[in-house]
Amino acid sequence: MSINSADACMRYPLKRQQRHIQSFIGRNAWVLIIIFVCSIIIAAYLLSPLMFRAGVSISENIAFALDPSAERAFEYGERHFNGEDTSMYDVRRASKFFQKAAALDPDLLYANHELARIAFLHADFGAALGYINVQIALHGEETPNSYYVRGLIEGYMGDYASAAEDYEKFLKVVPYNWAAINDYAWVLLKAERFEEAARATEEGLKYFPENPWLLNSSAIALYEIGDIEKAHERVQKAWAHVQSVSKEEWLHSYPGNDPAIAETGIATFRAAVEDNMHRIEVAVASSTVQ
Repeated sequence: MSINSADACMRYPLKRQQRHIQSFIGRNAWVLIIIFVCSIIIAAYLLSPLMFRAGVSISENIAFALDPSAERAFEYGERHFNGEDTSMYDVRRASKFFQKAAALDPDLLYANHELARIAFLHADFGAALGYINVQIALHGEETPNSYYVRGLIEGYMGDYASAAEDYEKFLKVVPYNWAAINDYAWVLLKAERFEEAARATEEGLKYFPENPWLLNSSAIALYEIGDIEKAHERVQKAWAHVQSVSKEEWLHSYPGNDPAIAETGIATFRAAVEDNMHRIEVAVASSTVQ
């Protein structure tokens, strides 16, 4: 059976074109995957934040499947553990990637530190303490803020003496961290070490004179040691400055917390300052009557 010359001329170039296309796809598979994933993400972002997050999750899953490194897992964990980025915050997904990072490289610098923070946020203090102890054993000299995290955990567990010691270790390295000073004062107050709490907040207010957290803690300490007039002055300043605490400032002050609870957190803080102000004002009135 003879071959139709016109048909042959049509079929063989098509086969060559198919081979060229297959070869191009093989050489540029990564590029095509990235273009496809980016197209999904852009389309999702334009449609809705939830779809945008889903698109990012898809791209992360594909990238991690192709290159499952501890560094990549940690990077994705950090992305989803940033409370100041409301579009990406997803603590469960962050935990999943930090677990993968720790499994792939148990010596990764901050893996156990971040797992401790997440366990703390979930009020799983036993697990949090376990993670942070491993972190300090491996990298205590390199990550002094791990002592701060352990102080937080110990404080919530009621071990105020150990918490105070860990805050002191952190503050020796980072002395001008207002949040650490305030949390240090908090455990001193809980331990009824009121004079020390007053001194700690007094020192912090030299550098952060308008900080409502420090002003409030200072007012409580001064009230407890009987300096009612100064406590009244401090709590009035705290009340004035707490009015201007924004959602962004609260999230920055409580890193890792869910952005959805920021407004509730601010309201709770204002209520606490107001309660302290009322209690101190009652004490002022009583001292005046006497």
